[in-house]
Amino acid sequence: MAAHGRPPRQDAAEEPDGIGRRRFLGYVVAASTLTVAASLGENALAPGEASAAVPSVPGPAEIYDLNDMLTHAALPTANLITIRIETDGTATFALPRAEVGQGITTSSAMLIAEELDLPLDRIRVTLADARPELLFNQITGGSNTTISTFTPIRVAAAVARGRLLRAAALQLGETVETLTAKAGAILSTATGRSLTYGELAEKAASVTTSQVAVTLKDSADFKVIGTPRSRLDARDAVTGRKQFAMDVKVPGALPAMVCRPPTINGTVRSVDNLAEVRAMPGITDVVPVSTGVAVRGRTFGQCIDAVRALKVTWGPGTAEGKSDATVLAELRRAELPLVVPPLDLLTKAVDERFTFHFASNSALEPNCAVADVREDSAEVWASLKNPVTAQEEIALKLGLPVPAVKVHVTEGGGSFGRKLFHDAAGEAAEISRAMGKPVRLMWHRTDDFRQGRTHPMSTSRVRATYALGEVLTYEQRHTSVATDFGHGLGEIITAQAARLPVGDLTFAETVFALTQQTPYHFGVVTQLLSETDKGFNTGSMRNIYSPNVRCAQELVVDELARRMGKDPYRFRREFLKDERGRAVLDKVAEVGRWGREMPAGTAQGIAIHPEYHAWVAILAEIDCRPETTGRRIPDAYTGPRVTKVVCAVDVGLAVNPRGLQAQMMGGIMDGIALTLSSSLHLDDGHFLEGSWDNYRYTRQWNTPPELEIVVMPPTSGEPGGAGELAVAGAAAAVACAYGRATGRMPKTFPINHDAPLGFEPKPTVPPIPASPTDGLDRAF
Repeated sequence: MAAHGRPPRQDAAEEPDGIGRRRFLGYVVAASTLTVAASLGENALAPGEASAAVPSVPGPAEIYDLNDMLTHAALPTANLITIRIETDGTATFALPRAEVGQGITTSSAMLIAEELDLPLDRIRVTLADARPELLFNQITGGSNTTISTFTPIRVAAAVARGRLLRAAALQLGETVETLTAKAGAILSTATGRSLTYGELAEKAASVTTSQVAVTLKDSADFKVIGTPRSRLDARDAVTGRKQFAMDVKVPGALPAMVCRPPTINGTVRSVDNLAEVRAMPGITDVVPVSTGVAVRGRTFGQCIDAVRALKVTWGPGTAEGKSDATVLAELRRAELPLVVPPLDLLTKAVDERFTFHFASNSALEPNCAVADVREDSAEVWASLKNPVTAQEEIALKLGLPVPAVKVHVTEGGGSFGRKLFHDAAGEAAEISRAMGKPVRLMWHRTDDFRQGRTHPMSTSRVRATYALGEVLTYEQRHTSVATDFGHGLGEIITAQAARLPVGDLTFAETVFALTQQTPYHFGVVTQLLSETDKGFNTGSMRNIYSPNVRCAQELVVDELARRMGKDPYRFRREFLKDERGRAVLDKVAEVGRWGREMPAGTAQGIAIHPEYHAWVAILAEIDCRPETTGRRIPDAYTGPRVTKVVCAVDVGLAVNPRGLQAQMMGGIMDGIALTLSSSLHLDDGHFLEGSWDNYRYTRQWNTPPELEIVVMPPTSGEPGGAGELAVAGAAAAVACAYGRATGRMPKTFPINHDAPLGFEPKPTVPPIPASPTDGLDRAF
């Protein structure tokens, strides 16, 4: 059965004129060697069908979701994305997206290799500089990259293949029908002669841009797409050869850091010892900027010493005096009312409220950027998922025309939504202008945790009414500290609209409606968002709202099943709308041996999550016995341990199943952390956590020894979103397992948030700790 929001699809073997055989238009671009691009139209959308005793009307995200919107917004400029055949026989492609560890350079190369019949090792995928003409077609977010580029890249590669065949036919004096493309060469089946792509690159080029028709390969003929491949950059990553923003070498660019305020978004009032710090060894410049006081030195160690030596008088920040308790009280006051009252004589109700605390959006690579700002131009290097907005807003800030600002996209060491914002790039440009010199800006890890982006604190109030074995209504009121959507949808207009006093909530409401859904037939369903408190630096961290919304919903599903005397797995199966959902649910129940006998204090949990035309089901087993939760490790929270996870994922068509498995693994670790251990503690306007050593992300002793990822067989001819799919499902499955193991539904997340800290918070003045000397005191 097709997923809601897309037309029903069949495999190419069943439908010869399906996606694999459809004809498309592409372009041969005027260039010295063969350069090609895609031209695409739009497809109709229609919801799928389902039936239940008390069916639910499809929600907005089931008919048309955020991913659909991003894909359709990218279509008009698809023809501006080109593939070039070089004279050495390689194909080069500047991907207008950001590679931050998710493996999209590899999957994009696989698409080219498939349609062009060229070995993967002869394809060079780089990251495109900011290109304002692409409009909405250069944003990396919403698990949209593979979906939106799947057909354009294939069309462009198919155009190139066709052009090479025609050039070879002219060169060899044969008809195209006697020729075949294989492994980077055109072969004659009649004479055995051959020509390499490199030999044909210039001959296949065109002096004018023209439109041509192509037919894509049938999925039955795929030799690359759908096969597990290791990442093309894997060797460079593990040997240290891979280049990131901090590896960029710009003449004269020296390390720079910022002395930041003790509270969130505090301001500089005065600096008492500028001259003294400027005279410190290696320091070249010290200047106040909008975010603090910037220092530039010969080494980062010297910058750290200078930051620690600065004596700054600070003004108040945007969260002054606030704590977890005050923000929670604010959220409670902002909750939208529930509408359906429980009628005890006729119906019963599950009525619960869940709290989700702030979580850090820090990636493994600290926030960093390189900037060289001159009087009439600027050049910036950074890992950016939204480079067009970055370029436009940096140009505005510097008072320069947009073409005078060059923004280069580098590969990044993680993002999780963090790099949708150009905080470091904009700050580096501001510092470079103020100093009149190029800089290599790096945030300290403590800066990342205390002044960086966070997943906002929120509450989720849920009420579900039921009678006679059926769920009649489901209401969810999600209330969140405001999520900053100031990155927009890829360019400055939507970025500015998202910041308007009214526009920001409207923007958030739209994103919420286009991402959240209830996959069950629960009668009359309403899911609404309310926001409060714009004083925090928030972001679209891993699914935006989904981990919290799904976790709350799945816990209520477990409680409904318990009250109705039904097995949680079978209850879900009975009420699910979609056959794809039932298939992944059945698979994890089978592989994970759902319902097997387990010792007291341990249990299984199961959950399902649909998102962006993909489905995931996760079965988790947890150990909450005292001998496990009571383990002692210095300066650590051990707590319950997830001992086993089985994940079944259906993304329609998995371009690279091995890459998909890696994405699921990472998402599962995030989900475990969000449920059990990782959060930020807000106290008097600042976060107490200051580094990974006291932020409780999933540690090795809390990772499941047994982990199995099942990639389901293709259910369509197109890929669905997978970037963040497993996070919400894993968070929910672990929460449900914890509830069943302890006999208490968890309602505050992570479950350890109110436990003793287990670490000594780093001071806020100076804002960063001293560099370690030997690290031996941290060895176990």
